Amino acid sequence: MSYPPIKITFLGSGTSSGVPMIACDCEVCTSADPKDTRLRPSILVQSPTTAFVVDTTPDFRYQMLREKVKKLDAVLFTHPHKDHIAGLDDVRAFNFYYKPVMQIYANSLTEEAIKREFSYAFADKKYPGVPELSLNTITDEAFMIGDIPVQPILVWHLKMPVLGFRFGNFTYITDANRIDEAEKEKIKGSEVVVLNALRKQHHISHYTLAEAIDIVQELKIPRAYFTHISHQLGIHQEIETELPEGIHLAYDGLILEFAGD
Repeated sequence: MSYPPIKITFLGSGTSSGVPMIACDCEVCTSADPKDTRLRPSILVQSPTTAFVVDTTPDFRYQMLREKVKKLDAVLFTHPHKDHIAGLDDVRAFNFYYKPVMQIYANSLTEEAIKREFSYAFADKKYPGVPELSLNTITDEAFMIGDIPVQPILVWHLKMPVLGFRFGNFTYITDANRIDEAEKEKIKGSEVVVLNALRKQHHISHYTLAEAIDIVQELKIPRAYFTHISHQLGIHQEIETELPEGIHLAYDGLILEFAGD
C-alpha cells in the first residue's frame, strides 16, 4: 500500500496523571528539564493534505494551542479510558473554524463510551455550540483517513482490547502489556515503533521499561520511542543513557518525519 510523506508530532508522552503529578515533589516532578514535563499521551499525524490526532486527552485544548494546529480532519481513538477521550468536546472549535463535522474513528467499545460521556453531542435536540461528530466504527481492517492508510493493531491492556495503529513505516502503541503473535506480524518491517513504557517496576496493565525493550528487540525494529511515561520511570536524560542503541524516550514536542512510498 502506498502512502504519502507523514509527519508525527508527540502532543503528550506522559501517563494518565501527567508529569509533574499533582502534589508530588519527587526529582522528576520538580525537574527543570522540559523533557520531564509530560502531558497525557497523544500524537498528531499529518500528510500534505490530511491531519488527525490519535486520542483527545484532557490536555487536548492546550496541545492544539501549543502546536498551533489550525486544521484537523479527524480523531482516531485507541480505547475508551478517560485520559484518552476526555478532551473530545474541544473539537467544537474546529467545527466552527475549519470543519463543520469532525470525523471520529473508534471501535465499538470506545464509541459506547463516547456516546455516554458526550451524550449531549448525540441528542435529538442539541444545545447550540455542542461538538458536531460523525462516528466511523473501525475493526482490525485497514482503512484510510484522507490520504493516510491506517492499519489497526489489536493489543491488550490487561483484559481491555486497545488499538494500536500503523501509518506507513510508523507504528504507535500505547496502553498495552500484551501483543498476540498475529498482531506482531503487522508491526514487523516498521522503521519506527512507539510503545508504552510506564516505569521499571511491574504493572498490571502496562509494559515496563525492560518489557518494552524486549518487544522492540524481538521485532527487530531499528528505531523505537517509549511513551505513556510515569514520573516513577526517572529523569529523562538519565534513562536515555541506559537505553540500547536506537531506543529513546519520547518527549512532548518531538517530531518524526517519514518519506512517502
